[in-house]
Amino acid sequence: MLKTIVYIITSYLVGSISFAYVICSKFYSIDIRQYGSGNPGSTNVLRVLGKKPALIVFTADLLKGFIMVSLGKIIGGESLALLSAIAVVIGHDWSVFLNFKGGKGIATSFGVIIGISPKVGLILFIIGISVIYISRYVSLGSITAAVSLPILLLVLKYPAKHIIAGLILGIIAVYRHRDNIERLLAGKENKLGQKAR
Repeated sequence: MLKTIVYIITSYLVGSISFAYVICSKFYSIDIRQYGSGNPGSTNVLRVLGKKPALIVFTADLLKGFIMVSLGKIIGGESLALLSAIAVVIGHDWSVFLNFKGGKGIATSFGVIIGISPKVGLILFIIGISVIYISRYVSLGSITAAVSLPILLLVLKYPAKHIIAGLILGIIAVYRHRDNIERLLAGKENKLGQKAR
């Protein structure tokens, strides 16, 4: 039990490391929270600084999720991996190092999903990219993939604990995109390729 609690806390703390904030501060001398949407995530980095730093941030955020879930699986099996998945995403979204604020958790969520099931991760990637390609809205692709996660786990007959974890991750992602949903409905959401002011 103690081992489980320690690993969940560790997952949260690792998730709390904001690579968008760290990379932009160290290499570009800016606080990414003061630019664009103010969100410390790869999409905002893309709009403010371009493709290369955005890709680095996305990859780093993905890897922290993937690594913590993979280690959790080794240390405590599938159940610990699922708890770690939720903890690391919560850490990213509500970082203790950023006054309990953070990104929207899509890259980190993608990382944990790959760690739990590469097949599900691949399907969700195709869904998300397809929606982004057609609509040019990154947020819409992210939301669609988030909603699809628990449904996909259910259809593929994963155990109940996987479906519950997927539902929690999906709800967190949709909740973090609530402002984007409002802008999408109002026709005011920025499309992919639009530069931040």
